[in-house]
Amino acid sequence: MRIPRDLNGVDLARRLGRFGYSITRQSGSHMRLTRIDGGQEKHLTIPAHKPLRVGTLRQILKDVAGQTDQTMEEVLDALG
Repeated sequence: MRIPRDLNGVDLARRLGRFGYSITRQSGSHMRLTRIDGGQEKHLTIPAHKPLRVGTLRQILKDVAGQTDQTMEEVLDALG
């Protein structure tokens, strides 16, 4: 599956809720998302830009895949 080219940061933050992430704070144009996994907090920082650059989005998706023990393809399919 291809990485979407028109996804913005706010929409991505909502979609990452499917993986247990929630917005814990926002500072300027960046949002901090937190996921609790096995008693440990895992954090992501994503920009609230529209649209997100492809390289930025790819790195965020790699981080999500690593933190959830899934492949990047599985993450992309779940974000649908």
